[in-house]
Amino acid sequence: MLHAISGSCTNHFSQKSINFGIMKSAKFNIDLRFEQILDLVKQLPKKDKFRLSKELEKEIIETKLSSLLKAFKTDGLDQDTINREVEGVRTELYAGSKAR
Repeated sequence: MLHAISGSCTNHFSQKSINFGIMKSAKFNIDLRFEQILDLVKQLPKKDKFRLSKELEKEIIETKLSSLLKAFKTDGLDQDTINREVEGVRTELYAGSKAR
């Protein structure tokens, strides 16, 4: 059964932790190709495939969010600047609505 394998894989090298029932966990490195990992995943029950899918999805979302936050990070923007800009836009919108 595959239920006991956990860990992370990067390219061809992964670190796995296997629990053999009542035995203690052991950690070791296994050289696996993507196709081998895919074959193992296909052997999982649907419930575990779903769990794996959710974990991968979380990892991808965290990576995308981190890069998005990094792209918009700026040291020259503070709350006072934001407040001034918001007030300027509000003033323009208010003036435009009164002119109609």
